[in-house]
Amino acid sequence: MIIQFDQLEDVAFQHIFGQASQNITSLAFHSKHVKPGAIFFSIKGEAHDGHQYIDEAIERGAAAVIGTSLETLERLSLVYLSCTFLVVENVRDTMALLAKRFHNRADEQLKTIGVTGTNGKTTVAAYVRSLLTLLELPTGSIGTTGIWSSSQKLTYKKSTPTTPESIDLHQIFHDLADMGDKAAVMEVSSIATDQKRVHGIHFDAAILTNFSEEHLEYHKTMDHYKKCKLALFEQAKTAVINIDDEEMGKELAQTFNGPKITYSLLSQSGADLTADMIEFTDIGSTFDIFYQGKIHHAKAPVFGTYNIANVLAAIGTAIGLGYKMREILQVLPMLQSPEGRFQVIAGPDNRKIILDYAHTPVALTRLVEEVKKMDYNRLIVMIAGIGIRDFNKMPKMAAAIEGQADEVIVTVDHPGHHDPQIIIDQVMTGFSEPKAPNIQAALTREEGVIASLSAAEPDDIILLTSGCINGAQIVKGQEIPHSDEEIIESHYDSYECDCHELEI
Repeated sequence: MIIQFDQLEDVAFQHIFGQASQNITSLAFHSKHVKPGAIFFSIKGEAHDGHQYIDEAIERGAAAVIGTSLETLERLSLVYLSCTFLVVENVRDTMALLAKRFHNRADEQLKTIGVTGTNGKTTVAAYVRSLLTLLELPTGSIGTTGIWSSSQKLTYKKSTPTTPESIDLHQIFHDLADMGDKAAVMEVSSIATDQKRVHGIHFDAAILTNFSEEHLEYHKTMDHYKKCKLALFEQAKTAVINIDDEEMGKELAQTFNGPKITYSLLSQSGADLTADMIEFTDIGSTFDIFYQGKIHHAKAPVFGTYNIANVLAAIGTAIGLGYKMREILQVLPMLQSPEGRFQVIAGPDNRKIILDYAHTPVALTRLVEEVKKMDYNRLIVMIAGIGIRDFNKMPKMAAAIEGQADEVIVTVDHPGHHDPQIIIDQVMTGFSEPKAPNIQAALTREEGVIASLSAAEPDDIILLTSGCINGAQIVKGQEIPHSDEEIIESHYDSYECDCHELEI
């Protein structure tokens, strides 16, 4: 693609050094990913400054370099005469806009839905993807469990755990459109909005699930965290809002200027969508939906009261896109859930293993409340300190589970560059009695899963929680392959049991 930099109306360059036009073949923000003809975006991060890698990027064939340092780029322009150097105020803003242009504005060819919230983003995104696809609007999804088209999981090397960097994001939009998908739903993290990964996208709908303490290792204050969550709705035509959320939902419902659909699990809340008469069976849930003065009977293959709220979020999104309740109720029993969210696996002697990667105190508390509604003998729960997250949250996970389970296994997820023992010790400070006989520690997630399974007896529930994502553990900058399911299957091989996921 030939880009005439001095004629781009939507991108503001403060200075252009060198040729004003280049034939651009790719985009990169990592110098080692630069290919001949690429634009290299020299981003300043917490640990690294991309300006230090410009020479390497040019040696690898970069045709243009975008950065914020006038002095550096002007100096380099005198050395690399065939390269274009562009000075901007914000590299990430520019990267997002050029990625959109480079991929022919593929996001505008799709209905786009953004999901934000401290808990529930992954589940809501999966429900929206499934529901809209069942309604014959083929929809892909982008988030923690990977990249999915309407029909299958796609292979991508993700640039971040949740919301991809803008370069990758617009590539995904382009690929989904090429595959015939007509919509895309994506998890939008607070960090993503702060880092401008979704800058320039005009979302057809934005969903708020809830708001509670998280990511303070990045945001430092709750005010900044909240501001970054709210930023998504400044880019959205329609909002779908959980007004049961006291911290943000009710405020957003009052301040959002466009069309909105509110949802609630409280019948007297005044929300547009409410659910009542919720009952659970071995294959899912039945409940009544109150909408526009009418009661509608609904069935969905989901477990947990909080997941009924997540279903309402998906239904509200479909209504906002023009679908009728009658159409929605017809396909709701076929709704698909995401990987690792209340995923029930049958073990020997009526053991049940539940995978749910709840990784905040609020999510853990809600999850355990729902699990306790099931029939079981004893409850074994594994929690984890996440090395790449806020250390202040770790004791709160312990406090949330203390006294709620017969056995508690404390382990480590994604230790990063930290000593796993330090993470374990931090979690343990949250227990009032850390040396209680029913609390034990395991220094790796694999050891934690095995310890949890080994502690179980017939008719027990083993609940494996926390943030194992993308099929890997992050250890000292490396992604080490990991699968809870494979560990479970291997452990129970000795029982001559063909463990299987329950059909729901």
